[in-house]
Amino acid sequence: MEHLQHVTGGTVSHSTRRAGSAHQVAGYDEVGRLGEEAPCGHSRTEGLRPTASWLHTAFIGLGSNLADPVAQVSRALDALDHLAQSRVARRSSLYRSAPVGYLAQPDFINAVAQLETGLSPRALLDALLALELEQGRTREFCNAPRTLDLDILLYDDLIHHEHGLTIPHPQMHLRAFVLQPLLEIAPESDIPGVGTAAAAARQCKDQQLERLV
Repeated sequence: MEHLQHVTGGTVSHSTRRAGSAHQVAGYDEVGRLGEEAPCGHSRTEGLRPTASWLHTAFIGLGSNLADPVAQVSRALDALDHLAQSRVARRSSLYRSAPVGYLAQPDFINAVAQLETGLSPRALLDALLALELEQGRTREFCNAPRTLDLDILLYDDLIHHEHGLTIPHPQMHLRAFVLQPLLEIAPESDIPGVGTAAAAARQCKDQQLERLV
């Protein structure tokens, strides 16, 4: 395993990637400093389609339980395909799941998208947060109802933690509404530091999930 130390805005963060991986975090040079990167945004401009030299695979979890959740998730899936330096390679079906944590709220609609991207993890997170805001996301309290929730689940085989960003997503191996859509589009997925997504899903078989479309 190769360990990296990233310094961003005075905050030191730590990442691990498997030795010999063909992927490196976009925008970071060999010693982990933030390097040159094309501008981040969520409106596609000519020439910002991902290319093989700086392409990474990320899996994004989507969820909504307010203001027509099916339409919210469908709109977000289309918006992901218009992020700068990115394209949606695969998208799962939509699933209905019961809320977790705060139970006095409507069921959620969930999906997972496979994204090919040239954005670094932090730049990708910033773009996802901007999409959430565009679709009316507010954060009134922990596990509150929401118009849109976008999470980076996996980014290549990266293990990474910094303020506000942990990859793999620390709860993904415990949630059927993440694992089943992920396995639908990437059945051989591994969760670095945990094991296979299929094995994790078997531990969540008591969680009710309804596949919609």
